[in-house]
Amino acid sequence: MMQYPMFIDGKDHSPIGGEWFPTDNPYLGTPWAQIAKGGADDVDAAVTAAARAFVSGPWPEFTPSQRGALLRKLGDVLAEHAQRLAELETRDNGKLYAEMFAQVSYLPQWFYYYGGLADKVEGTVLPLDKKGYFSYTKKEPIGVVGIITPWNSPLMLLTWKLAPALAAGCTVVIKPSEFTSASTVELVRLFDAAGVPPGVINVVTGFGADVGSPLVEHPLVRKISFTGSDGTGRYIGAAAAKDFKHVGLELGGKSPNIVFDDADLDAAVNGVVSGIFAATGQTCLAGSRLLVQRSIHDEFVGRVVELARSARMGDPRAETTQVGPITTPPQYRKVLDYIEVAKAEGAQAVLGGGPATRPECGTGWFVEPTIFTGVDNAMRIAQEEVFGPVLAVIPFDDEDHAVALANDVRFGLAAGVWTSDIGRGFRMADRIRSGTVWVNTYRAVSYLAPFGGFKDSGIGRENGIEAVGEYLENKTVWINTGAPVGNPFVIR
Repeated sequence: MMQYPMFIDGKDHSPIGGEWFPTDNPYLGTPWAQIAKGGADDVDAAVTAAARAFVSGPWPEFTPSQRGALLRKLGDVLAEHAQRLAELETRDNGKLYAEMFAQVSYLPQWFYYYGGLADKVEGTVLPLDKKGYFSYTKKEPIGVVGIITPWNSPLMLLTWKLAPALAAGCTVVIKPSEFTSASTVELVRLFDAAGVPPGVINVVTGFGADVGSPLVEHPLVRKISFTGSDGTGRYIGAAAAKDFKHVGLELGGKSPNIVFDDADLDAAVNGVVSGIFAATGQTCLAGSRLLVQRSIHDEFVGRVVELARSARMGDPRAETTQVGPITTPPQYRKVLDYIEVAKAEGAQAVLGGGPATRPECGTGWFVEPTIFTGVDNAMRIAQEEVFGPVLAVIPFDDEDHAVALANDVRFGLAAGVWTSDIGRGFRMADRIRSGTVWVNTYRAVSYLAPFGGFKDSGIGRENGIEAVGEYLENKTVWINTGAPVGNPFVIR
């Protein structure tokens, strides 16, 4: 069985405590590798290395243009090894190889983009209202960044953080999910071989209490960038506030996919099914609430059920598979628990509603694509993030009703609107309280487009030009060019 140590200060790092733990293949439900079980001492070693690399050695001597050149080289390395990394992710998290390969193959664009932005970070000269002074601003890297990533798309969500952090000049300590650490360790080893100075990128592996908490609380860490549940996000926000750390939190969602009766129904059906059943519903932006106009409710739901019923489940490595397993045993149990909650609340399962027992699902953790009708927006199934292949259908009467339902949830990450009325598309985009609104599409992302949430869906934005600013401090410099000193006890 393979072993994956941590990676600290430019070299493999075995756990100081000497412990390892298994990582499972969700399709087989069996372990395939051993991961280093880190602790507070390992975190301290990684953060100390990152802090040292931030102030001494080659990294702080890199010009912004040199950082940009390195980022573009990292993009080339990632592109060269995309197939191997996608295979690792599929083995470790059970998502479709076709999706993982497409995803990983796209990630080099982040490194190219932020490589191009690295030397575009500029300050300003201030037009002061005081004579005898010259003043300007400059932007400097925050320092050591703790990056904590989830298990559903490890490399994609790491890249969204890592590329702008490096472009800004920060050093990083990465804590991947204990369920999917292998691909992150492999990637950082590749980046080290590509010329990243020791200590600039470090990886500590293990569990939240052992590794995540010490990383969040370490006094040398100046920012935490986290993607995951809102519950963990609350803990991180509170813990980081004790040391006035910066935080970036990309948290959960209960996103509405809203279909009006004038929509292209063929396109909308495909968009709704993709929005919830692609990636087995294990994505923060899943369109887990289908809001459908009452006049087409029965027809549209019937079409969604028909398409979802045809989904092929099985080995995520197979090209023909469309829905893979749930990634972890705890998540598998959570999804099944929510299905039972929905039934107890009175929702009707018109498709699925339990574990998948098809022969092609083998011994893995599979849940049948599930659709509930008769859902009231106050039900838990409509308010809480399930993070699985479970769709709650809610009818609405008109635009105002759709907006009210869409916004009546504590999350605000994403939303979809399906209509042939472009004016309605603009109006709905204005009125829905979420960080992303897709009109006549769903799940589109780009390195150019900021992504993040309103309300309980988080703080800050990833992707786009502004993401670099999430890793920068603004400094103001004053120079006396001839102003009289005057009375030292009077602020001028």
